[in-house]
Amino acid sequence: MKDILLSTFTGMVVGVIFTVFKLPLPAPPTLASVMGVVGIFLGYILVKFLFHM
Repeated sequence: MKDILLSTFTGMVVGVIFTVFKLPLPAPPTLASVMGVVGIFLGYILVKFLFHM
């Protein structure tokens, strides 16, 4: 749980820095893009579970 909270906090800090300096976000700011990343992660977990890698 600690890793999740630290990752979320770090992401928020990076988001604030990019916004303050008017830089483009390092990832597309849409829900579909976020879900694409989540899908990749879930696919990775599924293969590890099915094949015990």
